[in-house]
Amino acid sequence: MKPIMLQGHERAITQIKYNREGDLLFSSSKDNKPNVWFSLNGERLGTFNGHQGAVWCIDVDWTTTRFMSGAGDNTFKIWDCATGKEIGNISTASSVRTCMFSYSANMAVYTTDRAMKQPCEMFIIDTRLVDDSISNQAPILRIPIKDARISSILWDNVDESIISGHENGEITQWDLKTGRQINSVKEHSLLINDMQWNKDGTMFITASKDHTAKLFDAKDLLLLKTYKTERPVNSAAISPIFEHVVVGGGQDAMDVTTTSARVGKFDSRFFHMVFEEEFGRVKGHFGPINSVAFHPDGKSYSSGGEDGFIRVHTFDSSYFEYNFDY
Repeated sequence: MKPIMLQGHERAITQIKYNREGDLLFSSSKDNKPNVWFSLNGERLGTFNGHQGAVWCIDVDWTTTRFMSGAGDNTFKIWDCATGKEIGNISTASSVRTCMFSYSANMAVYTTDRAMKQPCEMFIIDTRLVDDSISNQAPILRIPIKDARISSILWDNVDESIISGHENGEITQWDLKTGRQINSVKEHSLLINDMQWNKDGTMFITASKDHTAKLFDAKDLLLLKTYKTERPVNSAAISPIFEHVVVGGGQDAMDVTTTSARVGKFDSRFFHMVFEEEFGRVKGHFGPINSVAFHPDGKSYSSGGEDGFIRVHTFDSSYFEYNFDY
């Protein structure tokens, strides 16, 4: 499995995301320019220029007409995908940590960090009227987060609720009509780095610093499966065609030099979704893997690392022929 190496960022990758068709791959990093690539051949299509700080989160709507990004420069921006021009800019009190379009893409959610005496807050905005005046518009809903800050977020497929992952390992479900908390579980003991849906939005997977990735039922936040590793998990994704899960992680870059290179374990690991058994590893990155994503057709996956590289892996035929004995 020979990967395509995408080198367009100067610093560590923070998030990668495919559009719905899978022909484009969007990436953000600790440099201030999100990129967009052709996923088939790795050609860079362009950059979104305008941020002044590390870009922590990105999302693209289902029609691939709008793209959004949140950054450490205390701004949340919405862009036109076709031209790369900025069409909306919202200034925030602290850095924007997570963002996501609703399923219909008529609304969007973003959250800010607890920093500089500012509380962590969640904002729901209307994205149908995006122009220069969006910065002055009041959000539809504004929810202050009293406890641990939000570190990852998901929008429910029927646009009725939002699921947030927190710094203390808690997962919370919010009702969008009232802005109140519906449900909350605490299955992780440390920061939740990433949450991703399965193909039909009935389950989601979380990746945590407590060395585990966990599978949850979306409706009642019931814990279904746990995938254990011996290092922090930064990202996890579910295959759209098989019962497979890929997790990526590794020790923080600052801790790696104090241990042997082997202990860092900068490889993507594949688990069977039901049996929780590891059946494969893919090496290649020179630092922790910060984000993984399956292609919507399930025939390839991508990983973005602390080394600033994105690796697009197309699966060999042996992957599709592999069967578990049961």
